[in-house]
Order: sequence, then C-alpha cells, then structure tokens
Amino acid sequence: MRPSIVLPTMPVGANPEGIDAAAETAERLGWHAAWTTDHLLMPGSAPADYASIYDVLLTLAWVGARYPRIRLGTSVIVVAMRNPVALAKQIASLDSLSGGRAVIGVGVGWNPVEFANVGEDDRFHVRGAFLDDTIRLWRHLFSGSSEPFEGRFTQFDDFVFGPLPAQGAALPIVVGGRAEPALRRAGRLADGYHASSRSPEQAAADMEIVRAAALEAGRPEPSFSARVSVRLDGPTTTPYGIGGSTDDMIREVEAFDAIGVEELAFSFGETDAERVRNAMEWFDSEVLAAVR
Repeated sequence: MRPSIVLPTMPVGANPEGIDAAAETAERLGWHAAWTTDHLLMPGSAPADYASIYDVLLTLAWVGARYPRIRLGTSVIVVAMRNPVALAKQIASLDSLSGGRAVIGVGVGWNPVEFANVGEDDRFHVRGAFLDDTIRLWRHLFSGSSEPFEGRFTQFDDFVFGPLPAQGAALPIVVGGRAEPALRRAGRLADGYHASSRSPEQAAADMEIVRAAALEAGRPEPSFSARVSVRLDGPTTTPYGIGGSTDDMIREVEAFDAIGVEELAFSFGETDAERVRNAMEWFDSEVLAAVR
C-alpha cells in the first residue's frame, strides 16, 4: 500500500506555505503522490470547507515544479462544469511539463447550484453521459490520433492537438464516486477507482462492482485507491475517517491493504505548515511504519 497526501488546498485559511509543507514532507518521506480537490463556485449553503479552494490543476503544476519525484493527482475534477478540450490541453500540459507524473481523477459532481453558477445548469442532468464522452475524447486526443472525433457532446474533424502527455493515451484516468453508475464507469472506462470517505468494508463492496463492470467490458481489472480523512486528536470522523488510538489507525490501514487498495491518500485537516508537517511525520513513523 502506497501512502499519499491530499494537499491542504482548502478551506478558508489554506495557504501556499501549508501546501508546500505537505508536498515537501510527502516527497521527503517517500510518499507516492500529492492529490488536490476540486470545486469552482459552490453556493453559500454548501459545506464551509468549500468556501475557499485553490485550483485543482494549477496547484499541481506549482507543486510539480518544486518537487520532481511525487506523482500529481486530482481528487477529483468535476468534469461536466468545464470545456473538455480545454481540460485536455491543461492535463496534457501538466503531464508533459512534469515528465509524466499526472493521475487524473474525475467525477460527476453533486451540487446543481454550482453547475448553474458556472453557466452549466442544463449539463447537470446529463453529467454522467458527459463524463463518459469526455474520457473517450481524452483518450483520442492523448493518443495523437488525427482521425475525426464524433461524440455526443463534442465533435471535430479538422484539428491538431499538442503537446501530447508524456504518458500518451496511457495517462491514468481514475473515477471517483459512490453511486453504482460511477462504480460501473470506473470498471467500464477508467484505469482505476478512487474511493472517498468509504470504510474498508464499504470500499470492498464497491470494488466488487467495479471489477464486475471491467470483466463485463472485457477490460483488465482497474487499480484501486482511496482518499481518507485522518484525525489525530480524537475518534474517527463522520463520514468515515481514520482516528482513535495508534493501534486503531494501524488496523484501519491494514484493512484497506487487505482488500486490495493500492494507494491511500491521507487528509489531515490542517492548513498551518508546521501542523501539517508534524501530522504527516507522526503518522509516517507511528502508523505507516507498522504496516510497511
């Protein structure tokens, strides 16, 4: 099981020093990747965590330039709120500039007001189909093909696209989400499934749906990663998170490893640079050291 960090790009109080400390500590400790979170313009009624959030891809470009060894992941981009070709350009540029370190997590989103706020209220109701279309579009562009693309939402026949990602069409695309359509999408179209706020037991059940969809589509089994919140000063969080005693935390990490989760991205709920660094170093030496 590979440990990774969810960068503290939110909530209000998030700052460059805290983000930098998290990325620096991850690279120094040999953690696998740094992941960012995405929202654009949430309503005031949404959870307060989303009131202030750094851009999901620009942050990775900044971090990737400073720390050359960690991989760079999105957890997850709400694709249907954006132009899919513009996103393809940004993703390909990130992967090329970082030497092939991008892992693109994608999802459908859940807040109709946010879609309306960015002028895509109609797209909210077809966001699953739009994501399917976009994944196929990206594969087409990232492969270097010059053939026309005829999708439900995007079509073109006279185009050039470059630079290509360093990973080409093999750039990993992972799908997040908990609903069955998202799980089946991960197996049918993606390279991996990225769980969030799911216990090991819940993740195991979800992973079976993903595997079945991949088998039905004649595709290889996707990879499995999970994003989890960690609370170092109390019981487990709600929805699911890791907390309690050191032994409790070790057991939870071992449970994820036992069901076949290959990467855990930890969020520590801290934005202050020193507190972020201290939390990651403690967790690495007291919890992860016991399961390596």
